[in-house]
Amino acid sequence: MIALLALAATLQSAAIDWNGLAPLPYRAPPILTAEMQAFVQRQAVSRKCPLPKPGTITVEVAVLVDEANGIRTAVPRAIRCPTVEQYAAALVAGFARNNLLPRTNAAEQWYRVSLTFTWKP
Repeated sequence: MIALLALAATLQSAAIDWNGLAPLPYRAPPILTAEMQAFVQRQAVSRKCPLPKPGTITVEVAVLVDEANGIRTAVPRAIRCPTVEQYAAALVAGFARNNLLPRTNAAEQWYRVSLTFTWKP
């Protein structure tokens, strides 16, 4: 666990070629519920997170998938809103459990996911 946290911290501070990562191959795309949207709204507003558009926040997450199609780690891209970043990473890991398409390459591989949360400002 400590090694995974160290890896996540290193990757968050290192330059990740976000555009070079393939999209995470979900079987079924994740659905953000009203409760998830409301949680992010409360966190973003109460913590005064920078919002590029009022009522919208997007978090990109890099995901390391292991040989058995399991999630080794999920690293959020920093958006100056740590609570929302970590929440998005946890959601992505949960959405991916038993929900990935089979891969032809059995090696570990990095993917990306983008979650956009919206609400009425």
